Amino acid sequence: MDKIFDQLEGLVEHYEELQELMSDPEVINDTQRYLKISKEAADLSAIVTAFHQYQQLKNDIADNKELLSDSNDADLIDLAKEELEQLEPQLAQVEQQIKVLMIPKDPNDDKNIIMEIRGAAGGDEASLFAGNLLNMYERYADSQGWHFEIIDETKTEVGGFKEVAVMISGSNVYSKLKFENGAHRVQRIPSTESAGRVHTSTATVAVMPEYDEVDLELDPKDIRVDVYRASGAGGQHINKTSSAVRMTHLPTGIVVAMQDQRSQQQNREKAMQILRTRVYDYYESQNQSEYDAERKSAVGTGDRSERIRTYNYPQNRVTDHRIGLSINQLDRIISGQLDEIIDALILSDQTAKLEQIQNGETKLY
Repeated sequence: MDKIFDQLEGLVEHYEELQELMSDPEVINDTQRYLKISKEAADLSAIVTAFHQYQQLKNDIADNKELLSDSNDADLIDLAKEELEQLEPQLAQVEQQIKVLMIPKDPNDDKNIIMEIRGAAGGDEASLFAGNLLNMYERYADSQGWHFEIIDETKTEVGGFKEVAVMISGSNVYSKLKFENGAHRVQRIPSTESAGRVHTSTATVAVMPEYDEVDLELDPKDIRVDVYRASGAGGQHINKTSSAVRMTHLPTGIVVAMQDQRSQQQNREKAMQILRTRVYDYYESQNQSEYDAERKSAVGTGDRSERIRTYNYPQNRVTDHRIGLSINQLDRIISGQLDEIIDALILSDQTAKLEQIQNGETKLY
């Protein structure tokens, strides 16, 4: 605990420096710098306030204990004891509050996401399972009051998905869904299995925070844009105008094709949105050592090939392998009731980060 509060004293000093900078005319006249500093100060405000409260409680407790040891006045002693009974639980409560507040916040937690789900090993059954996962996340998004939009899809003949991309927007989307990144395994009897044998199939889920032009500016010279006539269901505009758009980011070879919107301009905007996110995710993944250091958590490396969860239908059980959690309510979870799993993953991540802070492995700022 001492290491934590040693860091907090430095954090308070840093907060006071930010306050002084916000009063500097040179900073005030630089709008971008002022906004950056004021945001950082606002992020630190709650923990600084809690730390000041903690210090005041510590002083009040020390004063009352000194009174107990030095005073012979029975009334004062009783009053000191009564105050200590109130102050000590308050101190414990503020300590816990500080622990939670001081966990470094993922800068992407407030962002919307683009989620890509792909059928992997298992052929048709894998594509059907990808569809199950899509429905699960759509229902969970609905329960959170988020907006869920399919922006690209490749369906299979059996009614599943070879791949599907969705945009989920709302409050704290990435903070709740970032741990879904990885390989999801299903064990069940496929509808096409006449012998009643349990098969194992997998689907992968990629969760990418949505980036805008401020986060990543793509050079137009690096993007090749092709337009063509859309195909498939979609209304009268299909096949009559070149509304479909394919964008290729030449340095990385990443390709995004979009034809689901009603106009070429809408398809361009959607394609650029997805391209920017995929390119950012690509570059972030390139420096693997730095990527691991910054993104690795207690609940997995974020590698999409990592098997994170098994959905066992015969036993109605879901197991998250990263935290050793098994829940015998697969029917509820696959219907979108993910809170129990997501809350456990967040708690595990917070616990690991607190341990790093207590061991002096993580700085607060």
